[in-house]
Amino acid sequence: MNITTERIFDALRHVMDPDLKKDLVTLGMIENITIDEKKISFSLVLTTPACPLKNLIRDNCIQAIKDHVDPDVEVSVEITSRTTSRRHIASNDPLHQEDLLKNVKNIIAVVSGKGGVGKSTVAANLAISLEKLGAKVGILDADIYGPSVPLMFDMMHAHPLANEVNGRTVITPMVKHNIKILSIGFFVDPEKALIWRGPMASNYLLQMLTGSEWGELDYLVIDMPPGTGDIHLTLVQNADVTGAIIVTTPQEVALADARKAHAMFTQASINVPILGLVENMSWFTPAELPGNKYFIFGKEGGKRYAEETGIPLLGQIPLVQSIREAGDNGSPIAVSHDVVDETSFRNFAENVVRQIAIQNALN
Repeated sequence: MNITTERIFDALRHVMDPDLKKDLVTLGMIENITIDEKKISFSLVLTTPACPLKNLIRDNCIQAIKDHVDPDVEVSVEITSRTTSRRHIASNDPLHQEDLLKNVKNIIAVVSGKGGVGKSTVAANLAISLEKLGAKVGILDADIYGPSVPLMFDMMHAHPLANEVNGRTVITPMVKHNIKILSIGFFVDPEKALIWRGPMASNYLLQMLTGSEWGELDYLVIDMPPGTGDIHLTLVQNADVTGAIIVTTPQEVALADARKAHAMFTQASINVPILGLVENMSWFTPAELPGNKYFIFGKEGGKRYAEETGIPLLGQIPLVQSIREAGDNGSPIAVSHDVVDETSFRNFAENVVRQIAIQNALN
């Protein structure tokens, strides 16, 4: 029987996207089929360059063609991607954010109900892990009163450029580890306390968010201030946020505040999807005893909360000295290679992009 494009499409209808639960042909993920006698090639278009399952999907495609077309064919698969997005920029937005955010496909708010749970560490390592998975990434440090990104990226003395464009001041983000970076810490004296009322802080956040040349990004990670307040409302009212990630530690006092953050983002007037929860400082593992786990802050409180609410548990990050040292030294642990801590953040990032793809498919 002749090998035809129709037969190849029929074969690939047997391959399901593990997250979206639909076949690749229906999802429009198969393009550019070519046939040269016993040689078949096509493009597999993924929903993100950071897809953690790309090798599995590719292998399933090859096997499906051999099973349903011809076991002796030679199959070549080119993996490409078009990051999905559900963001809708309002054309009548007085801030004209469509000018500078129109090519930002997904905005991720990293939030916590209280300080001290490692939110900034999680946000920084998420951004680096996403970039290492192949995505175009930016990070905005919106923690107005306690910016940590300059220290964590060893950029304490960085000064972004600003230019006048059509009568408007446009900021150019800094770049490190191939990530575009902005922080309020780049514009204020790190030795002085920042004493701003809520509206002033919110306006400055808007300037950094909508007045910066982010360019084309698959993911913009925003490190939000702890708690719930003006800055959080400003963000969701002026940017179409793809989803929020809640950071907590396992103990009940942290979970009580995580519940408040969850409630804020899911109330009808805000309605930002919760991508999931990450439990930080899940257990302590000393460097000299890498196989041991000590549950200093309680055991699996975040995991239980995720199960109770039905939100995904995106990851459990251990409390280890190297994570703290890496952040303090200006090179977050996800920059490293082949270490347990980096792997924890990579797995977390993979779960995040999967949840974003699922969320975007629902809209």
